[in-house]
Amino acid sequence: MNSNIKQPLVLATAGLGLALAGRALYRRMTRLNLAGRTVLITGGSRGLGLVLARQFAAEGANLVLCGRNKDKLLQAGKELFEKGANVSCVTCDVTQPEQVQDMVTQIERHFSSIDVVVNNAGIIQVGPMESMERQDYQETMQTHFYGPLHVIEAVLPGMRKRGAGRIVNISSVGGRISVPHMLPYSASKFALVGYSLGLRSELAKEGIGVVTVCPGMMRTGSPQNAYFKGQHEAEYALFKISDSLPLISMSSERAARQILKACQHNDGFVVLGLHIKLAEKLYALCPGLMADALGVVNRILPAAGPAGSVKKQGSESQSRWSESWLTELTQKAAERNNEL
Repeated sequence: MNSNIKQPLVLATAGLGLALAGRALYRRMTRLNLAGRTVLITGGSRGLGLVLARQFAAEGANLVLCGRNKDKLLQAGKELFEKGANVSCVTCDVTQPEQVQDMVTQIERHFSSIDVVVNNAGIIQVGPMESMERQDYQETMQTHFYGPLHVIEAVLPGMRKRGAGRIVNISSVGGRISVPHMLPYSASKFALVGYSLGLRSELAKEGIGVVTVCPGMMRTGSPQNAYFKGQHEAEYALFKISDSLPLISMSSERAARQILKACQHNDGFVVLGLHIKLAEKLYALCPGLMADALGVVNRILPAAGPAGSVKKQGSESQSRWSESWLTELTQKAAERNNEL
């Protein structure tokens, strides 16, 4: 190689190596130590919320789990307590701002501050657009957009006073790629992504970090408690099988590790899963083409069927396909993560 070309290449490589090493050192030095920090997790009684709680507990955090189902909360709290975690459980519906404010006041009175908030509470509705009603859109917006909004508005005064805090908003790849048969879900997750990214820009000057997370399918065991419309048995079987395939979905434990790491390092935007990252980039580059491609996929999905807008939970939509060996990984996750 010509020496006139070789020298600049060597210098460039060395410069890149120093830059990467410097970035790694900076991330290590600014890493948030979670020991003794108070972490509020909404939707923390089961699924991804419970898996996150286990991992935050392993870092020595004080946990507060929030959820609507008191029995599920007590089950989750008992498990964590028996493993040595300092955990509290608060029954709260995040779609109700008065309940959220009462919860935050109670936590701040007990722990003096809330250092980290993970907005994880969510609902899943699956079915063709013909089966969806205005109420379905309202429910998902109340849960995925207004729920985090209520929690953030309640914790911000304390975080601003301290000039510190982390807010982790769990959105979805459905908030970057609009998926057929999940229109209410996608619309609400798109809203959360837009709010969360803008919020990070506005709060950075106050020392408060906002992390937006967009996972793909995760094996949390959630299909059991998702809602299905139209041909609900076929919709549930397809969803549960997809959720269980290793090439399509990732383990909830691996996802939680990446989310916790993003929280500690105040990463602005995180997409989980290599294939999901590639799909998200492609969708951003050519959304029209990707929408047309997904239109082809939609042609093979179940039609509305005679049930129409009747809503059924996954637990009410079982068939030989949804309970077959194809869904074994998701079933085991449901057993581990308090979803049954």
